Amino acid sequence: MGRAREGKRQRAYRRGLDAEWLCVLSLRARGYRILARRYRCGVGEIDIVAQRGRVIAAIEVKARDSAAAAVLSVTRRQQRRITRATEQFMAYHPQLAQYDWRFDVMWVTADRSRIRSWRHILPQHLKDAWRV
Repeated sequence: MGRAREGKRQRAYRRGLDAEWLCVLSLRARGYRILARRYRCGVGEIDIVAQRGRVIAAIEVKARDSAAAAVLSVTRRQQRRITRATEQFMAYHPQLAQYDWRFDVMWVTADRSRIRSWRHILPQHLKDAWRV
């Protein structure tokens, strides 16, 4: 039983890394500059920190079976942790204080039966998903 759980955990971890990679590629293709990936500190983690123009986005990435499941999976508790991690990131990068910040959610749906073209596996992006 322990092995089965560990295998499932590893698959979920790998799926998340793949989703982050797809999101980074999508962001770069749309003109974003990636400032950090998988930023971790004592209070939380930010999957992607990206800049486009005068806006810096702290982006949470989800790999889920549906868009609704992805958006609903970012709980209030998780939002608070991401917000605190962003505050710490900003403290270590004071030159970024002049930019506007927002919190986004990106997701990749994993339902292979729905994939009919590349459009179906491109990450979706919800800008300004929550405010502090």
